[in-house]
Amino acid sequence: MDRLLNVTTALSIVLLIVVLISVRRAHIRVEYSVTWLLAATAMLVLSRARPVLDLFRRMAGLPDTPLTLFLLGAGVLLVMFYRFSVIISHLRDDNIALAQRVAILEYHLHHLRNHEG
Repeated sequence: MDRLLNVTTALSIVLLIVVLISVRRAHIRVEYSVTWLLAATAMLVLSRARPVLDLFRRMAGLPDTPLTLFLLGAGVLLVMFYRFSVIISHLRDDNIALAQRVAILEYHLHHLRNHEG
């Protein structure tokens, strides 16, 4: 059990470092990195706070503390995936609107060029 929590701690630290390096090198935008940083920090805290995990385990009626940690982690990931799906949907809608505006501008530009010559 302690080995599993230690591995989770190490993976959380690695994720924190990777996200911070990615932000520093501008591979990921700061507003998107916040979600990853919060998730990694939550996993780090939970992997080091066994009494909190035991409390969650008892409240959920789960048989094993590591199972509790991974269920909480999966829940966090589901929330993150939902958030990023919403962001992607908004970006797609914005991209469609932008493409339509460009097409209208190209039409007007083509129309102006035909009337000049």
